[in-house]
Amino acid sequence: MERVAMVAAMLVLFSYLLGSIPSAYIAGRVLKGIDIRKVGDGNVGAANAYREIGPIVGVAVFIADAWKGVIAVMVAQAFASQLVAFFTGFAVVAGHNWPLYIGLRGGRGESTTIGVLSVLLPQAMLILLAVCAVPFLVTRNTMLAGAILFGPLWLVALLMGTSGALVGYSIGLPCFVGLRHFFTTRHLPDDVKQRAIYMR
Repeated sequence: MERVAMVAAMLVLFSYLLGSIPSAYIAGRVLKGIDIRKVGDGNVGAANAYREIGPIVGVAVFIADAWKGVIAVMVAQAFASQLVAFFTGFAVVAGHNWPLYIGLRGGRGESTTIGVLSVLLPQAMLILLAVCAVPFLVTRNTMLAGAILFGPLWLVALLMGTSGALVGYSIGLPCFVGLRHFFTTRHLPDDVKQRAIYMR
């Protein structure tokens, strides 16, 4: 039992440290010599990198941040139980949002959450990613895309016969991200807040 608990704790810590790798911050420093936290809406994530560094970099940051979620959950599944994988999913998103390496000031966690849920609910996520792709490409509205992706996820998962624990998780993790988004944008000026919503 002690060994199981130790493995679980190590996996959660690993996931937090993995999530703390600030892809957007590194890209900003290396490619443009800027601190991504001090430009745009201050978010250390793909959308702000897209606007402030460039579209290609923004997409690369999205992929890197999503892969953090994928790796954290897949490693947990390889060495521990599904319950531990749930905790590592939260830990990797928490690391992205409050990264140890740059003073706990990070992103909002959408990309990393997509990575986590794509491992845990691959079929449901594939369906909803396809559904939200068109409105996102047309409007470039990240909030709308997030609502289309995460809002009905629990229902799609339920209809596909997913376990109650996973259905609950598909509600809990996006709510965690939604609260982070609310608290990080509510203090922004209206014009900056609008830029935070659109990936242009």
